[in-house]
Amino acid sequence: MTNSDLHVPVMLERTLELLAPALDVDGAVLVDATLGLGGHAAAALERHPGLTLVGLDRDTDALAKAAVRLQPFADRIHLVHTVYSGVRGALDELGIDRATAVLFDLGVSSMQLDEAERGFAYAQDAPLDMRMDRTSGITAATIVAEYSESELRRIFYEYGEEKLAPRYASRIVAARAVQPLERSAQLVEVIVDATPRAVQRTGHPAKRVFQALRIEVNRELEALELALPAALDALAIGGRIVVLAYQSLEDRIVKRELARRTRSTAPAGLPIELPEHRPEFGLLVRGAELADDEERARNSRSIPVRLRAAERLKEAA
Repeated sequence: MTNSDLHVPVMLERTLELLAPALDVDGAVLVDATLGLGGHAAAALERHPGLTLVGLDRDTDALAKAAVRLQPFADRIHLVHTVYSGVRGALDELGIDRATAVLFDLGVSSMQLDEAERGFAYAQDAPLDMRMDRTSGITAATIVAEYSESELRRIFYEYGEEKLAPRYASRIVAARAVQPLERSAQLVEVIVDATPRAVQRTGHPAKRVFQALRIEVNRELEALELALPAALDALAIGGRIVVLAYQSLEDRIVKRELARRTRSTAPAGLPIELPEHRPEFGLLVRGAELADDEERARNSRSIPVRLRAAERLKEAA
């Protein structure tokens, strides 16, 4: 593997610090729900000799590379090709009832961004693919070619939070009537031409459109809304979860689910909180933590990260 393959994951030390109490228990099982190249997993396995890893990823290329990286720990790992919403099914297949720790490192991986042919990066010309799992699903090119103007406008608004969604959707529909938009450079050209110069000075105009297309291609938010409850349910008492989110839509889902699970169910005005009303989970950090200044300066991919973490206190009522 190249040096770029072995990059240091975002907020590695803080993540391992928060998970450590759950990784040190007898029979510890870490579910890395977004295995990627296995950076977090390798560090956890090295530091916790009794740990078993269940690594999930929908990207077969990532799983193959992670298997090479994690070869020294081969007797303690199970790698599973699945979307992270399949966490419960993966554990059941392995005969594992509960995990002691879960990690989500959301968004597009460094490997996917760095491999130009995957079509994730607006700065590199490539076929408009954007599938995290290249064995199934529709491509970004299909969406650009077949979605109606109103559907394109919707995903640009909802998944890209793009204010110029109507303009971009209209221009894409007009451009594809002339010739198919099958490569990232073609789509970027349409977007740039449709963007006022004043807006272009605030950042690359294609950034939010590419984010929206990627989310739509991979159904990322839908998968996350299913995956988080399943992962929390799979945690043993004392088990811990850490989630790293890189954009507001993901973080909003994480914040909402953790808020729901850490809220007391005691009726308003009850003088004493009975045990059955106590929260199922407790937060381990206040709000969302950011990468420190040193890491942000060293690794630009850490700049948008928001870390949230919780510990399971009791079984669900």
